[in-house]
Amino acid sequence: MAMSRSAQGYTAALVSAVFLSTTSIFIRYLVTGFDMPPLILAFWRNVFVVATLLPVMLVASPRLLRVDRAHLPFLALFGLMLAGFNGLWAISVANNGAAVATVMVYCSVAYTAVLGWKFLGESMGWLKITAIALCMGGCALISGALQAATWQVNLLGVVAGLLTGLCYTAYSLMGRVTSERGISPWTTLLYIFAFAGSFLFLINMTGGSVPGSAVRAADLFWLGDSVRGWTVMILLGAIPTVGGYGFYNVSLTLLDASIANIIVSLEPAFTAVFAFLVLGEILTPVQVLGSALLLSGVAAIKLADLRRAPVSALQEA
Repeated sequence: MAMSRSAQGYTAALVSAVFLSTTSIFIRYLVTGFDMPPLILAFWRNVFVVATLLPVMLVASPRLLRVDRAHLPFLALFGLMLAGFNGLWAISVANNGAAVATVMVYCSVAYTAVLGWKFLGESMGWLKITAIALCMGGCALISGALQAATWQVNLLGVVAGLLTGLCYTAYSLMGRVTSERGISPWTTLLYIFAFAGSFLFLINMTGGSVPGSAVRAADLFWLGDSVRGWTVMILLGAIPTVGGYGFYNVSLTLLDASIANIIVSLEPAFTAVFAFLVLGEILTPVQVLGSALLLSGVAAIKLADLRRAPVSALQEA
């Protein structure tokens, strides 16, 4: 029995959350283990996303490489926003640590719901409002944001963290626009990461004028001959980034941007699980409570979706 369009969207968003939940672990490892400047890291992450997608698409479905020229300006703008998002995310993780960086990103849940309602005609009922509150509360608990010591960060970290939430909101809404234009989510992924990588390369060529960027051109090859470092870098781009963003783009073609964003906000819960398995970190009772709040938020969104379905069916009849 085939899955409904809604079920496919929920599945894609959940798979995206699983993939994305590992990115902060990879980034944190590269930043702390190799002292890698965040914007150099962000540049190579984009390079390896394109290096992964391009050959696969050439072999599996060359038609996905073609895009109407009329869409290129928007995709370039999308890529510029993505370059900012990836760069700011790397800076935030480097300066704030994974906990604060994660909770700051997921302030975007509220932004996405409100802007999607305001500009894209998406629904905003009391159940969705409740779900937003539950998800954000869960993120705060899981990330330790309620502990005063967690917020003792520098100005760059705070600014970068706040801006990642806005960028994530923009990503969600712009992804929704590309789906409405009929562009394949995988085509979108290839082009925006190619544009983003180009923009990040230019930023890294400014002689260190942008915090976290390369001071000299040679700094781009920061990892040198470290097989371990390059392996982690390649894996970051090829697996969690391609999988996370790819399935998230797919979910945006099937769900409201606000719903997809809220489901993907399960990422901190999955991150906590992977941190336990990989790093030996143990979930505290507060983090368990936060996970429960997040799951409750997703359940509330699903309930709101189910309640709208009969109404839509009656209207179509």
